This record gives sequence, C-alpha cells and structure tokens, in this order.
Amino acid sequence: MLRLMLAGALLALIQGAALADTYPSRPVRLLVGYTPGGPVDTAARIYADHLGRVLKQPVIVDNRPGASGAIAASMTVSAKADGYTLYFVASPTMTMTPLIQKSVNFKPAQDFTHVGLITDYTNVLLINKDFPARNVEELVSYARKHPGDVSFGSAGIGASNHLSAELLAQMTGVKMLHVPYKGNAPAMADVISGKVTFMFDITGTAIGHIQGGKVRALAVTSKTRNAALPTVPTLVESGLRQYDVTGWYALVGPPGMPADLVDRLVKAQQAVSQEPSFRTRMAEGGYDLNTGGPADLQERIGKELALWSNVVRTANIAVE
Repeated sequence: MLRLMLAGALLALIQGAALADTYPSRPVRLLVGYTPGGPVDTAARIYADHLGRVLKQPVIVDNRPGASGAIAASMTVSAKADGYTLYFVASPTMTMTPLIQKSVNFKPAQDFTHVGLITDYTNVLLINKDFPARNVEELVSYARKHPGDVSFGSAGIGASNHLSAELLAQMTGVKMLHVPYKGNAPAMADVISGKVTFMFDITGTAIGHIQGGKVRALAVTSKTRNAALPTVPTLVESGLRQYDVTGWYALVGPPGMPADLVDRLVKAQQAVSQEPSFRTRMAEGGYDLNTGGPADLQERIGKELALWSNVVRTANIAVE
C-alpha cells in the first residue's frame, strides 16, 4: 500500500512538471465577476493583454457578472485545475461577499489555488461640492450636530463602499444614513446632485469626477497618499489613525492546481509587473502594483475577512 501511495505521489509530480513545461498550449480563459466597462473589467483586460504576451498565448476575458463576483468564483472552484481557467478577482468577492450572501458556496481561504496579488487600489471619500464640510473632521462634526442629516450612497448593501462608510461611522461614533443603489453610477449621480451627502469610490473612476469639479475629495482610505491624487490627505492624516483600508485585485485558480504550474504563473505574474507599459497604465488608473505571492494573498484574505466580519456584525447588516 505504501509503495502504491508513493508511486501515485511520484506520478502526480511528474505529470505536474510535464504540464508546467508545456503550459499553455492553447488560449487561457480569465474570468471576471463584473460587467464589461467597469473598473474591474478595465484592469482585467489590461492585465490579460500583458499576461498573454508573457505566456505567449491569448488570455481571453470572460465576464460572468452577478452576486458581487460570486458567480465567477463558483465557476472557478468547479473548473479543471489545468491552468486554462483563472479568475481575476476583486477583493470584495473574497472578503465581503461571503459575509453578506448566504448563497455563497465557497470558502475564500480554502477553495482556490492562490497565485498572487496584482494591484492595490484606494477608495476616495467624495462629498457633494456644495456641502459645508471641507475636510473629514468637519464632516464628522456636522453629522454629530445634525443627526440624520448626513447620508452616504453605495453600490448596494454589503458593497465595499457601503462597508467602508460603516467603518468610518463606527470609528467616529456618529450615525449616518445609508442609501443603497444598484451600482456606483446612480450613487455618484446623487452625490453630484446633492441628494446624498457622500460616498466612497475607487480612485480610477473618481479621478474624472474630481478633476471635473463635480465632487470634492476629502480623503483616501489607504495609509499613504495615492500618487494619482497627491493633494488628497489620508483618513489617517485626518485623525482616524486606524483607518487603513485598500482593495486589491488578485489571480486565483481552481483548487488543486499542481505546484509547478502555480510556480509558472507566479513567475509570469512577476514578469507582467515589471513591464513598463503595464506599470504606467496601472499608475494612470490610480493603482499601486503589488507583487505578493500565494502566501501573501492568503494572509490578506484572512486578515480582511476578520475586519469586515466585525464591521458587518457591529453595523447589524442583514445577510441576504
């Protein structure tokens, strides 16, 4: 029996090495859990183009939107572990969606092969340009003095910008009204018109509204300032010393991918991150490159699941 087990393990290693040596021999499918044209899709298409050049095979983006990325995640979990189906995943799918949606049938830390991080992204606190608050301290002070008058929009219950605002409310001890929308665009429209006071938005899509004078940026959520918005202070600088939140994009695959194949993809990912054109395009979108490997990605998922679990519980957010 022991000989059979050892023979099986040896065969698996040989097969894995052979697969990595010939991989990829055909186009690779890159799942994206959001609709075409949005920030996740746009970043994924840039990444797919560069990854395809490194792998010397087309990397084809396959949009499978719905359930905050959970549909694409479930497809990844059930796919063959041969490297021809991969998932360009945004952090909310791994660290927030499982806390909000009862229907989620995957475990972020266990049910994927983690390849590594690709980029970090910062959210920006955007406020109606006519609202009488020039910084975070004034916004919080106004909310304290006018209970119920300050509202924030989000892309929906449990969305990353919903939880980012709930974290702000918890850290400052003020109550603010949540107004959920079906996506970021209608929420932004109502911030611009003044129907809601503020919202958090990803840097890449916020920049145009800020530069156009449609909204004012009060702070970014990362620990350090964002290169694309160098004059906008952080929430840490604004007095919330523990507020250090960044989203991220990462590459994962189906469970059980051979180690040699994972190593091939890790090296390909590192090669992409060194390409000047990729670095430039990511910087223009307000992204910070992150070359953390499988262990870094797993550690980050665990840390952020704990953070957002506490926010969901404290805010008494209903699980769908």
